[in-house]
Amino acid sequence: MNRRTRETGFTLIEILVVLVILGLLAGLVGPRLFGKVDSSKVRTAETQVRMLKTALQTYRLDVGRYPNAEEGLAALQQRPEGAGAPTWAGPYLDENLPTDPWGNPYQYRDEPAGGQEFTLYSFGADGAPGGEGLAADIGYLP
Repeated sequence: MNRRTRETGFTLIEILVVLVILGLLAGLVGPRLFGKVDSSKVRTAETQVRMLKTALQTYRLDVGRYPNAEEGLAALQQRPEGAGAPTWAGPYLDENLPTDPWGNPYQYRDEPAGGQEFTLYSFGADGAPGGEGLAADIGYLP
């Protein structure tokens, strides 16, 4: 009784066809998804700038002025030394001071900009002043 047992499994050709199909799908879908990630980082930076603006306005209501350039945004987390310290009622942020979505600190100065009494912005994706598109600065620019 010569019975041949048939082995089950996938052939090399079948595996290669599946890999080619997966590669084509990744090539078509991948760039679209990565484009959304970059634009969502821009929206996140815009939202964080508005959140910091609200914290700065609350600070101003308590202390009577915005933090100066030397105190910076750190004044939202810890009581500044000197004038205005007795009326400080912070911290004004629930979390630690955020960095922008690209890991860089937000730029702050106590100079008017963008219709506000202060300058607050992110350098954008390139981490440098200026830029266009995703690399454009975001916030209340000087």
